[in-house]
Amino acid sequence: MDYEALCREAGVEFYDHELANESGKKIFRIFITKKGGVNLDDCARLSEILSPIFDVCPPVSGEYFLEVSSPGLERKLSTLEHFQKSIGEGVKLSLEDESKICGKLLAVRGEEIELGVNGSKICIAWERIKKAKTFIEW
Repeated sequence: MDYEALCREAGVEFYDHELANESGKKIFRIFITKKGGVNLDDCARLSEILSPIFDVCPPVSGEYFLEVSSPGLERKLSTLEHFQKSIGEGVKLSLEDESKICGKLLAVRGEEIELGVNGSKICIAWERIKKAKTFIEW
């Protein structure tokens, strides 16, 4: 399914999707972004586009609920493109060796992520990153 094209039709950008199981219910979530932020009308518009398509070609087998939302201020980073779009933001990384690093995302160069950490620059290879998300200091 070409989620990018369907999102463009709704005037938003596709960010990611996930299948969650909450309280025994399957939830298929689509996360969208837009310059200036996503609002409820954006989510409703995409949901109206997707619902009839998913009635014919469901994204998952069995019964499920569709949710369309913003990924939020503190959002999961799971692709190099997510990192690219988050340059300048704070990020928390969990690495394959179980260590954790927090810093400001400075650049994405090929498959390396450059962070500013305590006044120093460090580069982390993409393949070493187990989990990542943005964070906001309040």
